[in-house]
Amino acid sequence: MRRFPAVAGLFYPSSPAELSEIVDSFLASVPDYPTRDYVAAIVPHAGYVYSGPIAAHAYKALATIRPEHIVIAGPNHTGYGAAVSVWPSGVWETPLGDVPIDESAVEHILSRSSFAVADTDAHHYEHSVEVQLPFLQRIYGDFSFVPVTMMYQAPDAARDLAASLPAGTLFIASSDFSHYVPADVGRKKDMEAIRYILGLDVDGFYNYVVHNDVSACGIGPIMVAMEHARRLGAKAELLAFGNSGDVTGDYDNVVDYAAVVFYK
Repeated sequence: MRRFPAVAGLFYPSSPAELSEIVDSFLASVPDYPTRDYVAAIVPHAGYVYSGPIAAHAYKALATIRPEHIVIAGPNHTGYGAAVSVWPSGVWETPLGDVPIDESAVEHILSRSSFAVADTDAHHYEHSVEVQLPFLQRIYGDFSFVPVTMMYQAPDAARDLAASLPAGTLFIASSDFSHYVPADVGRKKDMEAIRYILGLDVDGFYNYVVHNDVSACGIGPIMVAMEHARRLGAKAELLAFGNSGDVTGDYDNVVDYAAVVFYK
């Protein structure tokens, strides 16, 4: 089963040479990070020109390890497919080549989760998982992974998915933060949300986001990362925070991005 790129040439270059060059330039522009036992990360998924410089911080850190399993979860922006959808087999294609599905990890998750189901409909047009692959291809070369989308983004689903991950999993939560707000408003809300993330407080994070109209799109995957880290006794660190205005110069209407890592 082959999944073709949905946003190559839109969110990132469709030319393999241009794509490699832009990802490598992002990675080269951020500082080196120490080798740690990284177990999860939060990365943005906007067009590379906007969010790539922030995402590169997390991927520069993750480049220091080689995980046994990689699970990437993003929100479901399209409304197609299952509430928690796992692409079950085959390969995902990017301009940099094919990335195989980690079918043993898929089986492990599906056999243990009460929410996750095998489903491809949710993934065909969804960008949040796809845009992470070129970064991983540049830092790891050949690897396999599990793609997940979450349309149902509540603490019970997040805890369920975290509990279903196989040992040795690097979990990548794909999410942007506040959308289309003045930069000062977004930063204030998002930094408070990030305070709950750094404290691994799933319920506090969820309640804050819901009751304060924080328009982060991937709160489900973020909570999975938090719960996965909590279960492993890990801690969290904010590596970078920015917004689209840093590129466009328009700070009246921005989307916020953060790179957070979790490590033991």
